[in-house]
Amino acid sequence: MALKDKLPQFTDPAIHADKHDYRAREAWRVFEIMSEFVEAAERLRPIQPAVSIFGSARVARDHGYYKLTEEIARLLSDAGFSVISGGGPGLMEAANKGAYHGRSPSVGLNIQLPFEQSGNPYQDVSQTFRHFFARKVMFVKHATAYVVMPGGFGTLDELSEALTLIQTGKTRRIPVILVGSAFWSGLIDWFGQQLVGDGMISEGDMDLMQLIDEPAAVVEAIFKFYETRGFEMSPAEREMQFSL
Repeated sequence: MALKDKLPQFTDPAIHADKHDYRAREAWRVFEIMSEFVEAAERLRPIQPAVSIFGSARVARDHGYYKLTEEIARLLSDAGFSVISGGGPGLMEAANKGAYHGRSPSVGLNIQLPFEQSGNPYQDVSQTFRHFFARKVMFVKHATAYVVMPGGFGTLDELSEALTLIQTGKTRRIPVILVGSAFWSGLIDWFGQQLVGDGMISEGDMDLMQLIDEPAAVVEAIFKFYETRGFEMSPAEREMQFSL
C-alpha cells in the first residue's frame, strides 16, 4: 500500500470541527501574547539600568558557582544596577538573592514549565511568562549588560540569542561577560578554532564576549564599557530596541 493511502481521510464532520476550533484558538492566542508583552513592558519600564544574569537552574546553594553568582549580583546591585534573572532556582536564585540584599531592585522573569522552574523568594519585581520568546525579548530590551554564568541548554540559548542579535545589528552593542574560565574556555576555543576557522563567524565577532573570573572585575568591565558614552541610549539605539 502506498504511503499516501495510509494517511487519514478527514471526512468526519467532527474532525473538521476540531480543526476549525484549533485554528480559532490559535488566532485568539495572538491577543494572549500581546497582553504578555504589554504587561511585561509596563512592569519593567522603571528598572533601568539593569544587568541580566543567566545561569543554570540545577546548581545547589552550597556550590561555588552559587556563591560566585550571589556575590556578583550583590556588587551590581550596590553599584546601582537592577539585576534581572530567570526567577527560578539555582544560579537564577543566587542572582536574585544577591540583588535582593543590595540597594537596587531584584527582578525575576519567571517562566511556566511542566517541571523544574519555580519562582524563588528573592524578587522585588516578579513577572511570569507563558512563552519563552516573550521572556527573552524582555531580557534583551532591558539589559545594559549580560553576565553569563555556567549553565546548560537554556543558558547557551540565551547566550546565543544575545550574540546573534548584537552581531546582526538587531540590538545595541552591550557587554557580554562569561564568568568562569574553567567552564567557558573550551567553548571559546572552539568558537575561535571552528567557527572563525571555517568562516562561520568573523574574527571580530570574538570581541563580542569577555571572559572574566573575578566579581569586582565584572562590575568594572561594565562601567569601563560605558565610561565615555554613559548609560542613556542614543535615539538610534532607542529605535533599535523599540523595533526588536
